[in-house]
Amino acid sequence: MTTQHLKKLFVVFGLGVTAATSFLPASANSAPAPKQLSKVESFRVVGTEPFWGVDISQKGIVYNSLRDNITNQKFRYVAPTAAEGRPLDVVRVYRFGTKPNHILILTKVNGSCSDSMSDTKYPYTATLISGNTVKTGCANKQ
Repeated sequence: MTTQHLKKLFVVFGLGVTAATSFLPASANSAPAPKQLSKVESFRVVGTEPFWGVDISQKGIVYNSLRDNITNQKFRYVAPTAAEGRPLDVVRVYRFGTKPNHILILTKVNGSCSDSMSDTKYPYTATLISGNTVKTGCANKQ
């Protein structure tokens, strides 16, 4: 092959790579790092009917359920992930250690969340997904 042929080959190859990547979604071309806070923020999550709770801190995630007779079930702390296109303080998704089927979603609300058992108002709603069970509640920063 001559130098001229090699130049043409590189140009064609370069155009092919450019064309191939232009069809990828923007997120595939430049995947941003997950949005995480540099410091750990502690939360208290409460749910009623059935009564359950979660405490989140740097020490870990602790789950309690009165109905299921679960007291202080501990999971290692995993930093929350933000929902795509939302700041972390608006939507936080926590995973319970290495358990892929245990997820807690905290969503900041306009107004407040009520636990329906007290007059306490909370700035976050909570959705706990544990396997096939979904529980709802409220949360606040500690």
